[in-house]
Amino acid sequence: MAGMTPAHRILIIQGHPDATQPHLCHALAEAYAAGAREAGHEVRMLEVAALDFPLLRSQREWESGSLPPTLAQAQQDIGWAQHLVLVFPLWLGDMPALLKGFLEQVARPGFAFSTEGGGPAFSRKGLTGRSARIVVTMGMPSLLYRWYFRAHSIKSLERNILGFVGISPVSATLVGAAAQLDGDAAMKHLQAVRKLGAQAI
Repeated sequence: MAGMTPAHRILIIQGHPDATQPHLCHALAEAYAAGAREAGHEVRMLEVAALDFPLLRSQREWESGSLPPTLAQAQQDIGWAQHLVLVFPLWLGDMPALLKGFLEQVARPGFAFSTEGGGPAFSRKGLTGRSARIVVTMGMPSLLYRWYFRAHSIKSLERNILGFVGISPVSATLVGAAAQLDGDAAMKHLQAVRKLGAQAI
């Protein structure tokens, strides 16, 4: 039908480090997935907290070490996806350490970018042709984070990680004062994210 969004392959990466109980991040991820599936998009979901992997401790290990077997499917899912959705809470002004450790593990040379053939690594991005949305919950009002703190961690993720490997464009949805949201306010955020899922943006 004219005007409909073409079907996309979407990977939703749940970056909340607590998998023992549901959080707003989980509801937001499910809402995005529901909207995407209803619109005919293919959706895979990945929960970082359910994966067992070590943290990288040296540049040598990152460059020449082996990808942990528990992350092989995650890396395949990233390669499969046309659109990535990263959902996480803001902790100490940044993404949780577990999510950062996950991204460091999967964004390795030979997959996320290439160093072969000489020249700067950033000129041979391995994940071009993919877009992303970042969905972040936080305790402070989102306007305060965006304008006073300049959304520094979101910009760093967009530029230094996603942009470095070729993922563009990157959009962000900020859910502020998350702990104070009442039912109606939370529902508005869930509905908005569901609409984004339907559009695969």
